[in-house]
Amino acid sequence: MISRRIFLGGLTAVATSASAGNTPIKGAVNRAVEAFLAASPQSVGLSLGIFLSGRMSRFNYGHMAPGKKTAPTSKTLYPIASITKTFTGTLLAMAQLEGRLRLDDDIRQYLDGDYPNLAFDGHSIRLCDLVDHRSGLPLMLPDRPETRPDFAGGGSFTARITDIWKTYTRADFYADLHRVTLSAIPGQNFQYSNAAAMLAGYILERLYDQPYETLVKTKITMPLGMNDTTITLSPSQARRTVKGYDATGMVTPDNPDAIQAAGALRSTIDDMLKYVAWQVAESNSAVTLSHKSCTGAGAYQAGLMLNDKGRRVIWQSGNIEGFHSFCVAEPELKLGLVALFNEADEKSNQGHNTLVNVILKSVASEAVLLP
Repeated sequence: MISRRIFLGGLTAVATSASAGNTPIKGAVNRAVEAFLAASPQSVGLSLGIFLSGRMSRFNYGHMAPGKKTAPTSKTLYPIASITKTFTGTLLAMAQLEGRLRLDDDIRQYLDGDYPNLAFDGHSIRLCDLVDHRSGLPLMLPDRPETRPDFAGGGSFTARITDIWKTYTRADFYADLHRVTLSAIPGQNFQYSNAAAMLAGYILERLYDQPYETLVKTKITMPLGMNDTTITLSPSQARRTVKGYDATGMVTPDNPDAIQAAGALRSTIDDMLKYVAWQVAESNSAVTLSHKSCTGAGAYQAGLMLNDKGRRVIWQSGNIEGFHSFCVAEPELKLGLVALFNEADEKSNQGHNTLVNVILKSVASEAVLLP
């Protein structure tokens, strides 16, 4: 999905967390953030986490809202948007290891009714195609002009989706799924799809007879001690959740909870450092499986983007109006990075990507950079 002067109270890019890490990393991150803030004065708040060779460092900058003096902390919750898809891909990998499915299964095995439209030239959509963005399904269901980011009618994309999903039911989703027309063999062409990730979530719910959020918590976040990674916010978590802003300073909406497996999770730097360390270690067989390509080619694995140049950078970004997030794992270097921002616009988003790459290169000279 999509992704000062708002003054940061005299900020000189000093990390607010007491556990900011060793001095070389702290200095490298501070210098990178200083340069970013000089080029992106519209930024509001950002939280960063570095995992390197078993050690975690946390950094927080700016304010939770323009003009406010409350700074984000490592327990501030941000929407992580499409990073949610990496949890979905890992859950699918877990289901294969438990013998509940195979990632190359025809998705129609897990749907009620007849869906001849979910195949092209004798080739069906496979489960792995749902999370490597090669299913051929549209960006969103319902597939309407107003559910596309470039809708000429204007207005916030996320606000339009939120409004539609107030009355859009799962039965409506499946009815629209019957109307999908594929234009190529599934597995061949990259076509980013939130609808596909949502369908993967629905299939997981059916397999386990449990809600998606419950599966995330029981199989991933609770075992890892990620107590603040959630869709449903407690009162305490709601108070620690930031709002999103664009270059005009306007508050923009979060993803609707109904988008679940495609992008509904919120999390903190503390939690996401545990998650990225888990991804870097590859000691869990489901994580290892989720890092393998279903097709043998292409950029996406099971919900994670892979850039392989001898050493791997396994990553996913999350981007909706007002928010931008990154989760980066480089297993060969024992390196992980998480970055969470609560201001996003076209200019800022380029700066976010540059900031992440500068930090990666600063803390590990051999780091593979994001494209």
